[in-house]
Amino acid sequence: MPAKAPVEPYLRMSRQNEARVVQDIARLIVPSAETLATLGSKHLESLVESVNEGWNHSIPITQIRPQPDYAVGFRREAFTEDQLKRLEPFVSELTDTSYFVATYYMYFPFLTCEVKCGSAALDVAVRQNAHSMTMAVRGIVELFRLVKREEELHREILAFSLSHDHRTVRIYGHYPIISGDKTTFYRHPIHTFDFTSLDSKEKWTAYRQVH
Repeated sequence: MPAKAPVEPYLRMSRQNEARVVQDIARLIVPSAETLATLGSKHLESLVESVNEGWNHSIPITQIRPQPDYAVGFRREAFTEDQLKRLEPFVSELTDTSYFVATYYMYFPFLTCEVKCGSAALDVAVRQNAHSMTMAVRGIVELFRLVKREEELHREILAFSLSHDHRTVRIYGHYPIISGDKTTFYRHPIHTFDFTSLDSKEKWTAYRQVH
């Protein structure tokens, strides 16, 4: 009897839950900033990451707090003592909330990743990322507004998000539209692709773009 063809690995993953997709695929889509820094990428040493951690220290915009599957921002050590003193009135106690922090150890997050299972659930991931990155972009706008330079950020992409399941990736850039005292937030689609198509030709596309 002829041997059975092996089960396509992405088909197997389609039957798994979100935790399994995170375990087996997420780091192949979005590399770990801290791991890359440990392996010698010196320019990433100022970054810190969080995994499935609530943004309890950021001033909320809805009753639901962001809790991205993966996020990257700046560690406290990325700033000089003078810069920290300037931020101190706005980032003081660990129990306080601020426009400029996500968790107590992450300043100015600029990248989030959400993982879901199934095409419909991927739309949920995109919305969750939009929520997180709206708060992230808002923080940068508020910082520039303090020194009356917010217009420099008008239509500038300030943060990025990736949403993926077991085969599809969506990458967005997030930016503000600033008109006087009013700021609205938008996302721009950068790339959407199926990394299982064309014999997995694009399986490293997201990794290269993020790295």
